[in-house]
Amino acid sequence: MAEPLFRTLEIVIPALAKANGPHPTFEGLENIPERGGAVLTLNHTSYLDWYPASIAALRRHRRLRFMIKAEMTEVPVINYVIKHIKLIPVDRSAGAGAYDVAVQRLREGELVGLHPEATISRSFELREFKTGAARMAHAAGVPIIPVIVWGIQRVWTKDHPKQLWRNHVPVLVKIGRPIDVSDDIVAATAELRDTMAAMLEQAQLEYPHPAGAYWVPRRLGGSAPTMAEALAMREAELAERDRKRLEQGNGGRLRRALAGLSRH
Repeated sequence: MAEPLFRTLEIVIPALAKANGPHPTFEGLENIPERGGAVLTLNHTSYLDWYPASIAALRRHRRLRFMIKAEMTEVPVINYVIKHIKLIPVDRSAGAGAYDVAVQRLREGELVGLHPEATISRSFELREFKTGAARMAHAAGVPIIPVIVWGIQRVWTKDHPKQLWRNHVPVLVKIGRPIDVSDDIVAATAELRDTMAAMLEQAQLEYPHPAGAYWVPRRLGGSAPTMAEALAMREAELAERDRKRLEQGNGGRLRRALAGLSRH
C-alpha cells in the first residue's frame, strides 16, 4: 500500500504518543476484520478519538478513513492531510456526496470511521445517534464495528485546555463484535446505540474516576455537565453560530451596497 504520507504518520504519531502519551489499551482487536469493508462507529468525547481507533486498525494491518467535517478543509495544512490520506469531508448542509463516497469506499473494502453522535458529547455520555452509519453499512453490504474510546477526553475536549504533551494518560479502547445491519435502519441504529451504551458503561467501570474531575460524568461523581445541561449548551452554541453567520451575511450585503453607492 503506497500512500507515503499515511505511512509517515503511522510511524511518527505512535512514536510521539509513546514518548508523551496518551497510552491506549485495546480489547477486542480481533473484531476488526483484516480484510473487507466495515463501518467503525466511535463515541465522541474528544477531538482525538480518531487516534486510538486508527492505532487499533493499524494493529490489524488496516487503515481507517474517517469522515470529517468539511470546515476542516479550509485549513490548508489539514486539507493537505485530508486529501493525501483519503479522509472523507462531510458538508453537514449537504451530506449526500460524502455518503456516496463512503459507501463506495466500503464496497472497495475500506474501513470507514465515523461518530454516530455527530458532535462531541460534553456530558461524556452517549448522545442520540444519527442513522447514517446503519444506512451506509446496509447500502454497502458491510458490518458495523462498535468502538468505545474512554479516557482520551482528558487530553483534549470541548471547553477545556488541551494537554497534548507529557500527559501519559491511559486510554481504554473496547472494540465490539460486528453487527450486521437489517433493512430496518431505525432498529439497527437503536441496536447499535444500546450495544455501545453497554460497552461504555463497562469501560467506565474499569477506569478510575477522581471525584469532581471535569472529564468524569456527573453520575460517576465528576463535574461534567449533565446530559440536559450539555444539550442546553449545545443549543446556545448553535444559536451563537447562526447569529454570527447572519451578521457576516448582513455585513457582506452592507459592504456591497456601500461599494455600489461609491461608484455612483
